[in-house]
Amino acid sequence: MPLPSPFLVLATENPIDQEGTYPLPEAQVDRFMFKVLIGYPSFEEERKILDKMAFTVPEMKVQPVIGLEEIVRTRKLVDRVHVDDKVRDYIVHIVFATRQPEKYKLDLKHLIQFGASPRATIYLTVAAKAWALLQGRAYVTPEDIKGIGPDVLRHRIILSYEAEAQAVTTDDIIKKIFNTIPVP
Repeated sequence: MPLPSPFLVLATENPIDQEGTYPLPEAQVDRFMFKVLIGYPSFEEERKILDKMAFTVPEMKVQPVIGLEEIVRTRKLVDRVHVDDKVRDYIVHIVFATRQPEKYKLDLKHLIQFGASPRATIYLTVAAKAWALLQGRAYVTPEDIKGIGPDVLRHRIILSYEAEAQAVTTDDIIKKIFNTIPVP
């Protein structure tokens, strides 16, 4: 169902209980920009949850933190964040290393069934631009790519059965790639 801009879809995945749910096909998962891993809350956070939600009908007051016009303005600013050609090449090398690890002297081919799609290249760039803007910069650095990269890539690399048998995660593979690809 189409949503008017700038609205978007958030989805949650609970890896503990899959009863009554079905995993999305890889092509659909690839359409999500990020896969952010969120662990359990801290003691203090959980106490706040308890204090707010332990009622038969919790009081849900939602206060906007930003207006629609400001979201649109900020998106235009993200589009203007500069990405140097060397940084663009760095992004493409990272994505290509998920598809052709042997060309980058990475012994990962047996662990990766499918590498990241072209959406990874696009989303890695856009996410790094937004991250740079949040850091108060009008340009992207390789550190921005490394900082936001796992959230953009972790659901786009499909592991082989061998990787799963060895308990290798996509984050392990991403870390190896980031540690191998030369930073411009």
